Amino acid sequence: MQPGAGRWDRGEPRGTGGYRGARALVMMCSCPAAAAMEPAPGPQEKYQLITRNLQEVLGEDKLMAILKERELKIYWGTATTGKPHVAYFVPMSKIADFLKAGCEVTILFADLHAYLDNMKAPWELLELRTRYYEHVIKAMLESIGVPLEKLKFVRGTDYQLSKEYTLDVYRLSSVVTQHDAKKAGAEVVKQVEHPLLSGLLYPGLQALDEEYLKVDAQFGGVDQRKIFTFAEKYLPSLGYAKRIHLMNPMVPGLTGSKMSSSEEDSKIDLLDRKEDVKKKLKKAFCEPGNVENNGVLSFIKHVLFPLKSEFVVLREEKWGGNKTYTAYEALEKDFAEQVVHPGDLKNSVEVALNKLLDPIREKFNCPELKKLSSAAYPTPSKAKPGEKGTKNSEPEDVVPSRLDIRVGKVLSVEKHPDADSLYVEKIDVGEAEPRTVVSGLVHFVPKEQLQDRLVVLLCNLKPQKMRGVESQGMVLCASSVGEPRQVEPLDPPAGCCAGERVYVEGYESGEPDEELKPKKKVFEKLQADFRVSEDCVAQWKQRNFLTKLGTVSCKSLKGGSIS
Repeated sequence: MQPGAGRWDRGEPRGTGGYRGARALVMMCSCPAAAAMEPAPGPQEKYQLITRNLQEVLGEDKLMAILKERELKIYWGTATTGKPHVAYFVPMSKIADFLKAGCEVTILFADLHAYLDNMKAPWELLELRTRYYEHVIKAMLESIGVPLEKLKFVRGTDYQLSKEYTLDVYRLSSVVTQHDAKKAGAEVVKQVEHPLLSGLLYPGLQALDEEYLKVDAQFGGVDQRKIFTFAEKYLPSLGYAKRIHLMNPMVPGLTGSKMSSSEEDSKIDLLDRKEDVKKKLKKAFCEPGNVENNGVLSFIKHVLFPLKSEFVVLREEKWGGNKTYTAYEALEKDFAEQVVHPGDLKNSVEVALNKLLDPIREKFNCPELKKLSSAAYPTPSKAKPGEKGTKNSEPEDVVPSRLDIRVGKVLSVEKHPDADSLYVEKIDVGEAEPRTVVSGLVHFVPKEQLQDRLVVLLCNLKPQKMRGVESQGMVLCASSVGEPRQVEPLDPPAGCCAGERVYVEGYESGEPDEELKPKKKVFEKLQADFRVSEDCVAQWKQRNFLTKLGTVSCKSLKGGSIS
């Protein structure tokens, strides 16, 4: 269950996109008293506050009917898996809206679900992670001005392990089909080659939480929709009421895909240093004029604007000086028309984001919370220098997720000044500046066929000079087996954006190496099993290369190699 933060995650807020976690914490939030001079909002005003920026509402008529009679009771669930990141500000911002509307809000830290979801959180760490989440969520709410004096935290397993709840799990399992349980969790529960039975229990438990928390509505990301409709179908079969469901859009992360705890470049951690925030925002996908899958713009829309009702673009006087926007639509229009430069937008978000993160960093700078953070998320043990091959050292995993492969757009192509067989290309991979890439494609691909096309680029090779020009990546191409040799650049699916991650099926969640060490031959070991299928799909060990829009392919070289 779950940042609607949506894509800025998984390990993640159910309300943005994920409800995982084994000792669930529940945070009861009562609406702070309205300022004395402000009249209480009416039902229509409350409805607008509750639903603004949502992608979908199931049960609108019931929502309005409740608001005409009393305050809405609502909950949002998250799971104590990966460390919360800035995407969690998206549901926090909506929680602030719910409180302004007078709602009674419950936040569920679903740690039991985190364990059930392919054991994402080890049992022995659940208690520590629950405590970590409690401190972090409180700090986030404080940083956006939500008063905490009426907040009450309750462990979810205080009811999830009760006799009554357990009996309802059995009752539900007697009416739910395996097909429906698997379908309901498809967007939330980690999909693996040999799924565990625990993953089938997950949607049912999330449905039962609605009854046991005694709420009218559940808030989550749109990736929760299948679980929400599952709950609407099956809770009445146990004699329980159908609830309202409120869904945030899936907000893009920094790379243009979902912000994930397990994908380092897609997220900014709540405790990242200012220099790390600057570095990650500098690399963020923010193509001039492109408002689609733009994580920087999305963060402004779903977090900064709802909190402040304005956003200031900071820029030097020679570029027009600072400009204050009081409506997000005006900012998006100016960006689309390239009145606002991506560099200025990123710098402005950096300043605003650091203002939100400063009080969280300060709170976690004490010895007690530093110790908690280290204990809840221990650094994986690594072999010390000289220990390679010893009894206690672990063999290094050579898996496709270690490769930083992205969609790139070729902005320019020129012949290498000192090599007739080489092109020098400028390729946009969603970073602040395009990369320079040297490719040996002159004899295989005409210059005009490369210009402005989308390619697949390996981005974490160590840069190296090729005849005096430093190459900062490798364009992946299919090659024919026989003679004469033919070469075709791999094609991402239509509609992809520069900077989008390319991954191998089943290896979506791993983190790429910062830089592949040449002596370890990681790429070379993996590349030995790269092939083009009979359907012209790029594969590693018969697993497809994918983006969020589909498979990576080549034009015609069936059975070819990839390099």
